[in-house]
Amino acid sequence: MKKNVITLLATACVTCFTSTAFSAASGPEYQTQAFDSPDRTFPLFYEQLKERMPFALAWNDDIKNPKQWRKRGLEKARDVIFPYQDNTPFMPMVIDEIDRGDYIAQKIVFNISAESRVMALKLIPKGRGPFPAALFLHDHGSKFDIGKEKFVETWNNDARLASSQDWAQRYFSGRYPGDELAKRGYVVLSIDALGWGDRSVEGFKTDSQQALASNLFNLGSSFAGIIALEDARAAQFLAHQPEVDRKRVAAVGFSMGAFRAWQVTALSDDITAGVVDCWMGTMKGLMVPGNNQLKGQSAFSMLHPTISKYLDYPDIAALSAPKPMLVFAGGQDTLFPIDSVETAFNKMHSVWDANQADDKLTTKIWPNKGHTFTEDMQEEAFDWLDSQFVR
Repeated sequence: MKKNVITLLATACVTCFTSTAFSAASGPEYQTQAFDSPDRTFPLFYEQLKERMPFALAWNDDIKNPKQWRKRGLEKARDVIFPYQDNTPFMPMVIDEIDRGDYIAQKIVFNISAESRVMALKLIPKGRGPFPAALFLHDHGSKFDIGKEKFVETWNNDARLASSQDWAQRYFSGRYPGDELAKRGYVVLSIDALGWGDRSVEGFKTDSQQALASNLFNLGSSFAGIIALEDARAAQFLAHQPEVDRKRVAAVGFSMGAFRAWQVTALSDDITAGVVDCWMGTMKGLMVPGNNQLKGQSAFSMLHPTISKYLDYPDIAALSAPKPMLVFAGGQDTLFPIDSVETAFNKMHSVWDANQADDKLTTKIWPNKGHTFTEDMQEEAFDWLDSQFVR
């Protein structure tokens, strides 16, 4: 009897090793490598893992009640994305101020969280308010010496001014988009994300992010979660400024800042419109070899653990509906494959359409543009924003 049991076990083991996954006819009976090259840390079985991403709360055309879908999705998104809640008093203080003709530029300090008191750049139009407002959310760019200064021209700091001027020439047609919107009569607030500008340190570089992200995971939080929470806090701070019309507060972002813009437009009740340039696609569509989403480092600023169990990127952005939103993409932007962008745009339009608000969503692919926010793109975006905020 004992001999028969041993025989059965041996037969079972042979069957196990000659299964579909590892058959003797197709090669070794075990996995001999996990990656296709030493510089790739994407596992060979990534396609199978992608198929396991359920997006259980994702929008689909069978959903009959978009308001109910939004309520459920927002509850889950806020729970997954925000590491904690924070209601710390802002206690703002102006520490410097200059006159720029049509508007006043201030350096203002406030409590963005219980742990961090930060300095931001604030622009206030002259005249009688309340004014529309815009929260400017900077890009990543692997450039950490400046953050808020990428969008708003700084002063009394020659090194940062020179650095930001180079950045403006590279991506913004030599302009500061925040100052351009202030000239149109908007209150502007530009902040540093954790790791940029005043919240960075000399020598902080691309590799530093992975250690920062790991430490935040160990502390029960995440790099992306801290950024998301602080963006929502900054939105609340801006919306409650005495010069601001709370019904007209936009989030404006480029690249990583665009990710932050559609995210905070969805998650914050204080943001009433979003301007998003050069960051939209589906998760699966961006998970292709060579994409930045797969390289660690910069990706950690935008990766929320477990979110794919529930919602895709366009689903989260669509939680904004029926708020007005404009989304630009560059046809030559190698970071965002066009098929992924178009799939995301189509889903977003279906959600706004279900809310009888498709006229509030504008999406556009600029055929000859790369990863940029040039003067013509800025002017079209700001004209659109003016049209949404007209009284």
